[in-house]
Amino acid sequence: MATVSLCMIVKNEEAVLARCLDSIQDAVDEIVIVDTGSTDATKEIAARYTDKIYDFAWIDDFAAARNFSFSKASMEFAMWLDADDVFAEQDRSVFLRLKNSPAWETADVIMVRYNTAFDEQGNPVFSYYRERLVRLSIPHVWKGRVHEAIVCSGRTVYAEEVAVTHRSVKTSYSDRNLRIYERQIQEGEPLSARDRFYYGRELYYHRHYERAILVLNEFLADEQGWMENKIEACKILSYCIREVASLSQVPTGNRDDPSTDNALDYSSGYPSASAAGALAALSRSFLYDLPRAEICYEIGNLLMQEQNYRAAVFWFELARSLPENDKSGGFVSTDSHGYLPCIQLCVCYYRLGDKKKAEECNRMAGTYRPASPAYLYNLKFFESTAANSNVV
Repeated sequence: MATVSLCMIVKNEEAVLARCLDSIQDAVDEIVIVDTGSTDATKEIAARYTDKIYDFAWIDDFAAARNFSFSKASMEFAMWLDADDVFAEQDRSVFLRLKNSPAWETADVIMVRYNTAFDEQGNPVFSYYRERLVRLSIPHVWKGRVHEAIVCSGRTVYAEEVAVTHRSVKTSYSDRNLRIYERQIQEGEPLSARDRFYYGRELYYHRHYERAILVLNEFLADEQGWMENKIEACKILSYCIREVASLSQVPTGNRDDPSTDNALDYSSGYPSASAAGALAALSRSFLYDLPRAEICYEIGNLLMQEQNYRAAVFWFELARSLPENDKSGGFVSTDSHGYLPCIQLCVCYYRLGDKKKAEECNRMAGTYRPASPAYLYNLKFFESTAANSNVV
């Protein structure tokens, strides 16, 4: 059986730490907790699970803290979790079984799916693989002050049957990551290509759209950038372009995503001037790899906002037809392969006057997310129009 040291870095996590450790404590052989300056009961909670608790002075560098935590591990593998991660019961059972598998005996790096967003019934709709366990006997190091990753080599195994679930209780997105990147720049430490991508994304999250456009374009021009990050950067760049345009001109309609509102009330939200730039940014992703469902969906959404419903239908249908490739290392939006294109196709066909096709697409959307407010709203809408032909 492979032995595993769970290595965590924590700070003020009293609200979630016990939940995390309860979900995994009987599946690992050692728990290492590195505290970076808690002022709440985090360390007292950790002490209920382990005596391997260490202090590490926070220096605005997640990789440094991760490396310190791994240095305290004594088992064959070091495994990391964040305090707001959990192992679902079925995943813990599978994890215990896989620890005894021949594949893990010869593995150096074990990739595990990370589920980070969920639908109304708790099913994952956004995920990606992360290097979750590393054999301590091979050379390895965490790099990156923010969005840190393990740099290592060796035999990689994908643990396809198990996943880590991210269950954050935070209600707002802090500016911590942005501050760390800007401190790094001020201190004269160059940003790697990966850093530049995530810095651009942080700028977008904090609505610094024009700066984000500059940084993301710099990243896309860097030959060292990873293909998956470049595809994602094209999508974020398109968002920034539309936001810059929307700030300079009052939108003509509803800017909300119809998947979270009344889908049939959706109308054009951005002026055509922004559409060309956003479309160019999305199309740029085709320079790096075959079209992804996530990009095709965004193109369809953009064309739908421009009320070009026929063209939008093409891109939504293409998104729906493309297979998921969850081992590419990139972010995978399951909704972009099924639910979202279907709910938008419902709107497009309705606008094109094909009510029968619109109802069919709404029914398909319901097969993916039967508790979706948009699907249920449309269902009632079509029922009411069938009962009263005067209802539009």
